[in-house]
Amino acid sequence: MKPFRIEPGPGQESVWDYPRPPRMEDFSKNIRIIFNGVTIVNTDRAKRILETSHPPVYYIPPEDIQMQYLHESEKESYCEWKGPAKYYDVFVREARAKNAAWYYPDPTPDFAELKDHVAFYASPMDACFVNGEMVIPQPGNFYGGWITKNIVGQFKGEPGSMGW
Repeated sequence: MKPFRIEPGPGQESVWDYPRPPRMEDFSKNIRIIFNGVTIVNTDRAKRILETSHPPVYYIPPEDIQMQYLHESEKESYCEWKGPAKYYDVFVREARAKNAAWYYPDPTPDFAELKDHVAFYASPMDACFVNGEMVIPQPGNFYGGWITKNIVGQFKGEPGSMGW
């Protein structure tokens, strides 16, 4: 199945209008993440990455994260745009989400402002919010985008997308 663009309505953005390579922008609306009943993130200082076919990914400065709940995992990956990534497991009391967050300790020059900012997969969390709206995780377990009512696809990772 060939990917298709959904026409955005008023106040919406289409992921097919996002650039490739991706663009980074400051995001001053509230981001909140809850895991095992504990708010581990509450910020209005995130950075948002926008890339063709992907819902936005939000990167949080470590100062706005309850870092005692994040523990480095052994997982590593590589992004052609941002460079090498490392991962965190999230532990709150008896609950654990393995490789649930990632960061770039040494990002490429174009994404230098992302250094040590942390992005979270929405699916293993109790809830993730953008400006008070609970997000829907990007389909597929590989991608970390957050879908809100103002973001329209078709999204990479959706059934029938053929992995493009």
